[in-house]
Amino acid sequence: MPERGDAVESVEQLTAAWRGLVLDRDPGADVRDLPGIAVRWADCRFAFWNCVTLTEVGAGAELVGRRLGQVAEVMRAKRHPGFLWLFEDLLDDGARAALDEAAERAGLRRAFSGAGMAGDLLPVPDPEHPDLTFVRVTTDEQLLAYADLNSRAYGFAPEDGRDGIAGSALWKTGVHAYLGLREGVPVTCAASVEVAGRLFVALVATDPDHQRKGYGEAATRKALHEGGRATGLTRATLHATAAGAPVYLRIGFTPNSPVRFYALGD
Repeated sequence: MPERGDAVESVEQLTAAWRGLVLDRDPGADVRDLPGIAVRWADCRFAFWNCVTLTEVGAGAELVGRRLGQVAEVMRAKRHPGFLWLFEDLLDDGARAALDEAAERAGLRRAFSGAGMAGDLLPVPDPEHPDLTFVRVTTDEQLLAYADLNSRAYGFAPEDGRDGIAGSALWKTGVHAYLGLREGVPVTCAASVEVAGRLFVALVATDPDHQRKGYGEAATRKALHEGGRATGLTRATLHATAAGAPVYLRIGFTPNSPVRFYALGD
């Protein structure tokens, strides 16, 4: 198992990154640090911007059970659904073993799995892919294309993805967001942003009709290359779905804590 400090880095990167990204979506968003719980909830249709996570290190089963009940109360008070991101390696062995059962008692269901990942891998060379040209997202039209790629890749309605980043000035200036174009059509995207001395990779997506062609890896390398060149940072972090993790391993990221994503039960 990775050192617990790796999991601490991963959850701290999430809470710091999501503070900025959620407040960009809505300056009045619910951004709070409660005892053992960080709330980063835009309450918008884009479910990834509606986030709660546990933050205590070495928490046991009894404490985790209480925290899960509190998390469920927070989530039930919201208009739009979101996820609890739970970093397994923050917990003690007993809490990890009883986690799904404790979540069920709190009214939460496991939605999918992923992993925190990090690496001292910058600078990354400017990538080349025979099918792709890359453009930085600087216009509203490009921003909508970025949102639509994420909607298609993650199974959201188009309006949900657009509700997350449409109209954002931050995504056109402060975030190194790139579209990969195939014959002029956006087919993949990735972004990086400076967060607490690291380059954080976010919202990597490839159109389902164009997956398994190396597009997502090339887009991620582009976001890392340009973000690293602009910031001079050497360490990068991200949170991967289980499907996306092999791409990041090839780039040089190392997994730290497994992440379980929970949603409210039906």
